[in-house]
Amino acid sequence: MKNKTYNPGKLSSFIFYISILIFIIAFNFSDNPPVSGWKQQFMPYLNNQYVSDITFIDSLLGFAVTYNDTPGDTGYVLKTTNSGNNWYIVFQNRADFNRVIFLNESTGFVCGGSGSGTEYLYKSTNGGDNWFLIPTPNVITWNDMFIENKDTIWLANESGFDGGLFRTSNGGINWELKFFSTLYNPLKIYMYNSRIGYICESDYLFKTTNSGDNWILQPGQQAFLDIYFADSLLGWKKNSADLINDTLVKTTNGGLNWFNIDVPRSGAIYGGNISRFNGMTYFSNINKDTIWGSGGAISYPGNVYKAILYKSNNGGQNWLIQIPDTAFRYSGFFFNIFLNKNIGWAYQTNYKGIYTTTGGDSTFFTSINETVLSQPDNFILKQNYPNPFNPVTTIEYEISSKGFINLSVYKIQGKKQTELVNKIQNTGNYKVNLNGSNLPSGVYFYTMFVNGNRIQTKKMMLLK
Repeated sequence: MKNKTYNPGKLSSFIFYISILIFIIAFNFSDNPPVSGWKQQFMPYLNNQYVSDITFIDSLLGFAVTYNDTPGDTGYVLKTTNSGNNWYIVFQNRADFNRVIFLNESTGFVCGGSGSGTEYLYKSTNGGDNWFLIPTPNVITWNDMFIENKDTIWLANESGFDGGLFRTSNGGINWELKFFSTLYNPLKIYMYNSRIGYICESDYLFKTTNSGDNWILQPGQQAFLDIYFADSLLGWKKNSADLINDTLVKTTNGGLNWFNIDVPRSGAIYGGNISRFNGMTYFSNINKDTIWGSGGAISYPGNVYKAILYKSNNGGQNWLIQIPDTAFRYSGFFFNIFLNKNIGWAYQTNYKGIYTTTGGDSTFFTSINETVLSQPDNFILKQNYPNPFNPVTTIEYEISSKGFINLSVYKIQGKKQTELVNKIQNTGNYKVNLNGSNLPSGVYFYTMFVNGNRIQTKKMMLLK
């Protein structure tokens, strides 16, 4: 039997390489610790502007637009070419931009208005580097648009005076009025294809099956905040009047009938005192089975807020809940965009967001413990008066114990318009005035929060 020999040189080399390996591992874990399936992202802060819309063309290229409802202020178009890790301004104008849509990496559109009666539709043919104005009918602003192709464009304005639904089939050379009503002009539009589509204003839903030549009122159906159809029969929508609650509606017969899909609201994730508030606002369909939802959040004792995301793997029949990395302190995500099962984004309106290439975290929950930190029955939010109003209305509320009170006004699209109250108040009866002189006519919601917990939401209408 051959004797084994000791070779100090080889052993020293082995120890040296092992030491180097340990150092590299230790360095990477100390400076780059393991992270969750989500990565934080930040857009530049732009003078109290809010993000009004985001779109991604592929895993790298994305665009966003901003607004703040202040006439004469500057709105921006932002672009990213590295998945949202960096954003930069490609266009700006004294306008509020409401929507951005890109057909491909080159051709895109943004729409909006100045807030003082000047509407805008801009087009880019070189990936957002340059933009040119497309002439459109004279309205106050363009609330929404839908782009079928580079030539066929739909524009919606909710004004009862000069609004309506307009369409061009030659890239903006000529425009045709496809819908007008002094009572309910469209705020949003969605076209499944060139023939089938939906429009809505604050309370009504209409459908066309002949390219907008006729629009049929859908009895009993609310307006949508978000809508998507997988085919001509199967679709989902988030009702705008149900802004705070966790309910989607679904149809399997082309909108003839809709039924509620409930997102989980009870059960337990952690021990201790956790309160559930807010609901789903937007959703993103990867396919007919996989849906991601955003808008919800949970609050922990000490006014610590954590945004949550919803996910369904069976078309909304069952839902899972994900709390992105516990180090994130987000009060709720407004937008979410998923390109496929792995790549997606969720963003607030204040430039903060998260990004995943792994389909999010690996941990999901089936429910949230709903413990009310303050008795809602002891806090009363009253209906504003007068209602409808022009331009000033009064909102009264009662609080039974000292707490942090927030009273906020939201547009029908779910965007926060203004905060009327945001401070600690003692027990008592209060009232506050809302001056709508600088606001457009339309439906608004106002919501009362006590210590971060939603108490109640009510609807009001400004008529000028």
